[in-house]
Amino acid sequence: MSTNVVIFTDAYGWHEKQLVEAFGEFGVEPTLVSLANCGFSEESNFGSLSIPQCHDRLPHAVFVRGISAGSFEQVTLRLDVLHALLELSVRVVNSARVIEKTVDKAMTSHLLKHADVATVPAWTTESRNQACRLIQKKQKEMKKLVLKPLFGSRGRGLKLIESEVDIPDEEAVNGVYYLQEFVLSKGDLWHDWRIMVVRGQAISAMERRSTQWITNRSQGAECKPAQLSREVLELAEGAADAVGAAYAGVDVIQDRQGQWKVLEINGVPAWRGLQEVSDVKIAKKFAELVLDG
Repeated sequence: MSTNVVIFTDAYGWHEKQLVEAFGEFGVEPTLVSLANCGFSEESNFGSLSIPQCHDRLPHAVFVRGISAGSFEQVTLRLDVLHALLELSVRVVNSARVIEKTVDKAMTSHLLKHADVATVPAWTTESRNQACRLIQKKQKEMKKLVLKPLFGSRGRGLKLIESEVDIPDEEAVNGVYYLQEFVLSKGDLWHDWRIMVVRGQAISAMERRSTQWITNRSQGAECKPAQLSREVLELAEGAADAVGAAYAGVDVIQDRQGQWKVLEINGVPAWRGLQEVSDVKIAKKFAELVLDG
């Protein structure tokens, strides 16, 4: 019986083409399915889980390329599908639990701190008054903060906080303030690094340079190949391990004092910019990860 692999995605673009070609090198033709089309049905032949295009045959493994935005209920249902697959002994990369840990910046910060992984200090609160008191404290220390959406990526929704007047009302942040200490990167340009970790090993890295403090590629940053020390790679590997990720994009920064710290972890990372500056076939590494599990 041939290996049956599902890629969960809502698009068919560059990343999906890369994955299809990579699985094809191993003789596997993956099926692309949107999690938004999955659910639970009494007519299902595997428990009550319903996955279109799978019919009566459960996949051997799934690769989560993306989970589209939606209401709290919609996103919960999509994660429920991933949880259910794991309960049915299907290999899920990354698992719903890992995605939950990494999409939630507060939980990521907690887990990194708990695992003694060097990371940028962060605070999370529902209280605007508490957020303002923190800002006042940091002002006295001559430090700034970055307000980030609790759930967000690609540098969208970031706001530099220098004083209380910069802090928005609760409605603008969906009732939660996630504040991370602003880090001045070492050197002249704004820059940080993205390190891809697969199966506990850093396989590729790039430097992201920008003329502004937001260094995401989607925000116009320039990607450069990077050769990092074993110490920095181990920092990224430790971060991925702290959240239990089979693969992860780990963002790190070096501050003005030369200290390396983890900024964020992405459990469903894009890798186009990284692939453009790397000789490693990243999609093939993902296919191997899924098939060797």
